Amino acid sequence: MRRRWWVFVPAVAAVSLCFSQTAGRVLPGSPLPGITPREMELFRMGLEDFTEVETPEDGLGPAFNGNSCAVCHSVPVIGGISSMTEIRAGYRDENGKFTALNGGTLYHLFSIPNHLCQVKIPPEANVVARRAPIPVFGAGLVEAIPDETLAALEDPDDRDGDGISGRAARVFDVATSRERIGRFGWKSQQATLLAFSGDAYRNEMGITNDLFPDEVALGVDPENMRLCSPGRGLQDVRDRRTGMRGIDNFENFMRFLAPIERAPLDDESRAGELLFQAIGCASCHVPVLQTGENSNPLFDRKPVPLYADLLLHDVGTGDGIEQAAASAEEIRTPALWGLRFRRPLLHDGSAPTVEKAILRHGNEAEAARQQYEALAPEQRKQLLAFLNSL
Repeated sequence: MRRRWWVFVPAVAAVSLCFSQTAGRVLPGSPLPGITPREMELFRMGLEDFTEVETPEDGLGPAFNGNSCAVCHSVPVIGGISSMTEIRAGYRDENGKFTALNGGTLYHLFSIPNHLCQVKIPPEANVVARRAPIPVFGAGLVEAIPDETLAALEDPDDRDGDGISGRAARVFDVATSRERIGRFGWKSQQATLLAFSGDAYRNEMGITNDLFPDEVALGVDPENMRLCSPGRGLQDVRDRRTGMRGIDNFENFMRFLAPIERAPLDDESRAGELLFQAIGCASCHVPVLQTGENSNPLFDRKPVPLYADLLLHDVGTGDGIEQAAASAEEIRTPALWGLRFRRPLLHDGSAPTVEKAILRHGNEAEAARQQYEALAPEQRKQLLAFLNSL
């Protein structure tokens, strides 16, 4: 049996353990309303694994960014964000061609105590980027949005002439062994929660699993890798009691985790919502999508007010890293639900405020940004009040 260690959770995150509602409102970190007792147990087991601190004996490393999912996802509660960022790097030549050195772009922050296992960014890398964690609130609803819904939103050739040309990320989903439309990650590199879980377990904690069986430590030569990780095989194995792997538990926690509810609206934020639509922000930050038919009533034709189209766009804030179906400058439209609990903003955490993030928008979002800049001070205040209600 694996030893259990526990990550320190800030006091504000303790509401994740309450699973309660107050005055009809779902507390951040609670499961979806209407969850069954069996689903609640899966959610509880998932939360337990999500907060477990891994050790080298559990398979942590040889290279890793954190020793628990909660290291990156704990603010304002478990499932949210954190101040840490991961590092991506590569090489771009004079013609703009991008190359992933050593076969990948992720360069880990830490390694197990062995100097042979330390990842180093190659000196020839001339593109280095940081990526902040993305909150996973409401992830089960996002997964339940049909591929066809996202495909219908794309306009890669800007046929309507509005300057916006979002693309659906068509990726190979290792969980289903078929092409799907990606929706998780800054580059929409994963399409399902199980694949997203397996990717994170291996890439962020170095724990190999059925979906991602190979260790990754870029720049560490094969001989040193054998010394760093001698014959450990798959490290995420099924629990004899539950039949669940760690990645199954992560999947269940995220699937049943409720989205952050909006704050109560007032006249100022209602006026700001109209301005959000009027200046074109909703072209990418689509207010509501809908899940498809589903045998589980939690996900059957439900509205998903995430304020995102989940497509790839170039809005001038890209990180220069090609990944999966995304070009170097494309970023998946981030969902805005729960925005009031997230700071800093943008993929690299470089925008300290909502307004700073808006003013960084360009390219496909140039027209919307210019319209924002043209608003009267009172209108800007209204728009920001709306965004800070999400």
